[in-house]
Amino acid sequence: MAGKRIAKGFLTKDATEKERTLLKFIKYVMRDGKKNVAEKVVNDALIMVEDRSDESALKVFEKAINNVRPAVEVKSRRVGGSTYQVPTEIKPSRQQALAFRWMVKFSKNRSEKGMANKLAAELLDAFKERGGAVKKKEDTHNMAEANKAFAHFKW
Repeated sequence: MAGKRIAKGFLTKDATEKERTLLKFIKYVMRDGKKNVAEKVVNDALIMVEDRSDESALKVFEKAINNVRPAVEVKSRRVGGSTYQVPTEIKPSRQQALAFRWMVKFSKNRSEKGMANKLAAELLDAFKERGGAVKKKEDTHNMAEANKAFAHFKW
């Protein structure tokens, strides 16, 4: 995989952490094992992002993902016959997984034509701290904040 080179030079032989993150994201976009299709969609989206913004595509991608990463979530705990939503912190790997999942999900729900257009629009919205994925993160944080009284049930 280290020798893999993708269109427009977004990935090089010496893949940095950002580029490895991008490879992982491509796998989240992939459906039915069609990785080449997913690579094309992501690369087209990154080209569109670069055209629509002044930043490099990888910087926009990284900042967008960081803007969507949740820090806390709520988990159900059953205590004495009642179920409480207990806020818990999230490991970085799960933060990234949730961010990727939400980006793909909210991209699919957009009204633009073509997945590349949808993904580019969602990436730009997340970069500017708006859009469905960022709203999902804020809703998750608000839910955790509202239930912080039950934090003592965490074990």
